[in-house]
Amino acid sequence: MSLPLSLDEEVRLYTKNSEREKYNLLSTLFGIIVALDYLERAYVRDSITSAEYAPACSRLLGQYKTMLKLVGDDVPSIEQFMARYKMDHPAALARIKVGVDATVEHSSEAGPESSRWVLETTQSFITFMDALRLHLRAKDQLHPLLQELVTIYAKFKGSKDWEGRGKMVSWLITLNGMAASEEITDEQSRQLLFDMDHAYNEFKNSLKDSS
Repeated sequence: MSLPLSLDEEVRLYTKNSEREKYNLLSTLFGIIVALDYLERAYVRDSITSAEYAPACSRLLGQYKTMLKLVGDDVPSIEQFMARYKMDHPAALARIKVGVDATVEHSSEAGPESSRWVLETTQSFITFMDALRLHLRAKDQLHPLLQELVTIYAKFKGSKDWEGRGKMVSWLITLNGMAASEEITDEQSRQLLFDMDHAYNEFKNSLKDSS
């Protein structure tokens, strides 16, 4: 005969330490998404400055990526996780899909361009295009290089109006949505290299025009 259920008794989600750790990780991921959503909304409403927003967003995105590795198969996709726990945080989901903060995605009005920025951007373009020519295809090989390139590229005043910026961000979103070991196709690689070469030439021409 089963014992009567006490309404005052605490209901445990777990019975083992491994299960407790699992729920701790899931709750941390939940909290990161909520925090990111609040941050995005605060930035849109001009409640915080770009200088305050950018590092906070980058930190939360970094924490999100770390937590996603730790939870593993318990979270097949972020959309499924949010649906399972009835999370209505569209701003956070949109930022997670892009993978970089809004100042990078939409470019900045920063300037004038320093020689260090020019050098770093040139090196990033060359490094990324060389990776494609060497037949690197996996997300974990290409995404960090492209993210670094887009971040430094966005520092240039007027880059938000360059055709190449939109294509770079679009490719960043594509890679960000892939699994770490997933690879782009040869056709995608060819198109990506074409788009990067176009963006690089556009970048170099803008330097000539401003000199």
